[in-house]
Amino acid sequence: MKLLVTGGAGFIGSNFVRRTLQDAFPGLEEAEVVVLDALTYAGNRANLEPVADSPRLTFVEGDIRDNALLDEWFPKVDAVVHFAAESHVDRSVRDSSIFVETNVVGTQRLLDAALRHDLERFVHVSTDEVYGSIDEGEWTEEFPLEPNSPYAASKASSDLIARSYVKTHGLNLSITRCSNNYGPYHFPEKLIPLFVTNLMDGKHVPLYGTGENVRDWLHVDDHCRGIAMVLTRGRAGEVYNIGGGTQLTNVEITKKILELMGEDWSKVDHVEDRLGHDLRYCVDISKIQNELGYAPQVPFEQGLADVVQWYRDNRAWWEPLKERAAL
Repeated sequence: MKLLVTGGAGFIGSNFVRRTLQDAFPGLEEAEVVVLDALTYAGNRANLEPVADSPRLTFVEGDIRDNALLDEWFPKVDAVVHFAAESHVDRSVRDSSIFVETNVVGTQRLLDAALRHDLERFVHVSTDEVYGSIDEGEWTEEFPLEPNSPYAASKASSDLIARSYVKTHGLNLSITRCSNNYGPYHFPEKLIPLFVTNLMDGKHVPLYGTGENVRDWLHVDDHCRGIAMVLTRGRAGEVYNIGGGTQLTNVEITKKILELMGEDWSKVDHVEDRLGHDLRYCVDISKIQNELGYAPQVPFEQGLADVVQWYRDNRAWWEPLKERAAL
């Protein structure tokens, strides 16, 4: 099989590429991978360094909105795994325009290219944030989409466009919606890598509001394994939630990071809450468990400790990123 992975130099996409080329996913052994990435601020060729010499990897720098580029590459691949997206909520609050351009228009261009070239399979990678906020219980895939941030709204829009191409055109497409990812190579604007790298530099960490917001944490290895299952065995037109099963408030995860870093609460600054900050996310993963046999495998305590150590060992990777982004 030959895959086109959009956003394959980003955090989650690069993990999927590395593990595919390491033959970590049943059904994708010996798969060839074409990475299409625009290398915006969060895209980084260094994320692919561990597999850069693989003869099964081709890297293409380009924009998913470029129809000519899509027409060049779609005839050469069997399936698309679509990660490419603007994903940082804070940036979408400041300016949502690029989120609409990339997440909505970009997805539509990919879907049209899939039709033009009779693509065999398409997986659209989305987020639990499209559901909004849930006070208790868990979202199943049947919950209505009630996004509260411009980022989440752009992803919900792309989900609906993707769904329409299944219903209207019969495209063999599935959608995945994940909970909060963590892991190595995570751009240091997100909570875990920001807090860890700030503490490494002796800085304080900014905690939004009261810190009572709850997230379900999912190791990126587990997420990508779930995506691979959906790619190889998922049903067309279906949505699959992928979660990690570890629900923590931001206060709780901050305490865990402080403990691993040998710091105390004096390093925490409570800052003004984010606009439209969702209180709680939690997905029901029964569907992907029952249909495809998915279950998270990385224990959170071990996964978090491993991530902290990774950032300790890879200052040369993250320090230039923080300097350029003035984080």
